[in-house]
Amino acid sequence: MKSKLWVASGLLIMMSGAAQAQVELTKYADADGNIDVQKLTCAQLAGTFQEDADFMSVWYSGWYNGLANAGKINVERAKEMEHRVIVYCKANQDKKVIKAIDVVIKGYRKEKGIKLKDEQ
Repeated sequence: MKSKLWVASGLLIMMSGAAQAQVELTKYADADGNIDVQKLTCAQLAGTFQEDADFMSVWYSGWYNGLANAGKINVERAKEMEHRVIVYCKANQDKKVIKAIDVVIKGYRKEKGIKLKDEQ
């Protein structure tokens, strides 16, 4: 059942992006080839190719986990969070990706009843 949901979700994402011309992630790089990940918008993430969106999702996951000194990854949860960020970004294209990640993580924690040490 789960795999059918993933396939359906993936198809919806691909179909919704098919109407727009997708661009390579490198389009958003500066003259030195660097992308400012704090300025990347949801529209840019949603408008790139799926493999580029996947790549950026993994990069952001590593960045956030590095900031939290977390050395583990839950692959299924990471995929779910990536999906939620992309869905959020498609609906909120004016937002920055880092804002989308913040909203999604906070929503996930609330949904699961997860409280951080400083929130208890």
